[in-house]
Amino acid sequence: MHERHGFITFKGTPLTLLGSAPEIGKPAPQFTGLRGDLSPFTLAQTAGKTVVINSVPSLDTPVCAAQARRFNQEAAGLGDDVKVIVVSMDLPFAQSRFCSTEGIANLETVSDHRDASFGAAYGLLIKELRLLARAVLVIGKDGTLRYQQLVPEVTHEPEYADALAAVGGAR
Repeated sequence: MHERHGFITFKGTPLTLLGSAPEIGKPAPQFTGLRGDLSPFTLAQTAGKTVVINSVPSLDTPVCAAQARRFNQEAAGLGDDVKVIVVSMDLPFAQSRFCSTEGIANLETVSDHRDASFGAAYGLLIKELRLLARAVLVIGKDGTLRYQQLVPEVTHEPEYADALAAVGGAR
């Protein structure tokens, strides 16, 4: 698998990303993850919707939890034609527990734990940690990748305003 160096750090320490980053304007790579009930989630199931993908290392960390809470709040006002998901390497059970504890109801969690399909397809799998890098991606209704924000320092939150502006432009 292709390795990329120098794109992200964790507390200042450089990390290696596995996989190639997809190109803006090209079809979004397909992937399969697991929902909370262990049924498969595929990107194809979101056809015809604008999709916001939040990639986070683990929902059991403060920054990831803050990102999920923020996008849950924003999702409430984005409309039925926008699907917001959070993808992490957490087990589906841990994701479900997080959502019920935090009152998360406007987005869907997807686990990439089983085979890292999402991480590999989007070049966001951190080799040293087997976690996902923090990123926000927006896929247009036509299935084209319209926006991607790779957060350079894993412990920092994304630029929410930029990501949300991209949602408006992808509709």
